[in-house]
Amino acid sequence: MSPRDNFFLIIFIFFNLIPTLLSFSISSKSSNPIPAVWPEQFHAILFMNTSKGTLQKNDLWYDWPNGRNFNIIQKQLGELLYDLEWDNGTSFYYTLDSNRKCRVMHFEVGILRPNWLDEANYTGQKLKDGFVCNVWEKVDFLSYYEDVETKRPVYWRFYTGLEAHVITFEVGKVLEDIHWQAPVYCFQEERPKEERETIFETLGSHGNSFMRGFLNFPLSI
Repeated sequence: MSPRDNFFLIIFIFFNLIPTLLSFSISSKSSNPIPAVWPEQFHAILFMNTSKGTLQKNDLWYDWPNGRNFNIIQKQLGELLYDLEWDNGTSFYYTLDSNRKCRVMHFEVGILRPNWLDEANYTGQKLKDGFVCNVWEKVDFLSYYEDVETKRPVYWRFYTGLEAHVITFEVGKVLEDIHWQAPVYCFQEERPKEERETIFETLGSHGNSFMRGFLNFPLSI
């Protein structure tokens, strides 16, 4: 084969192979799994291990249509705490025992949106808690594991080290309205000033919160 023929062969391979490789690269990227949009209403039970190694059980009630999110938190051998969050940025942290503790906080972000995983970075598959999971990272603050078969969340880990293991996940389950009312002592203006404070919290550049109670629950109320 002459040098001229070799030249045209190289040109032919270049213009035919490169588009194929580019198409394969784009196809591979677009074929990555997409995380399921969260149901607009659900109830989940989570077992959580904090960054300090302490354990707690969370009853999570997510109610997007009504702009509210509720974490009922049982600390291991400790208090039963309530974290009631509204989409206007107000959160009530309180107990219902005789101590009548309450703290009110205000955030500049609302509750988590059902599509909060949009644009999350897919990192592959991993085995977690006995489930084969697709895994995504969201703006370097959280890793999210979703069951490959059922698309249900299995586990997530915050950048702080806090871990959540999903024990149950009931789609469409709604907590009765009567339970969404903070106690009257949360609204008493004579409460100590330090118990009524404003917190401005953002997580990265995505402009939304991820379960404010998980990240910002007061150490004491």
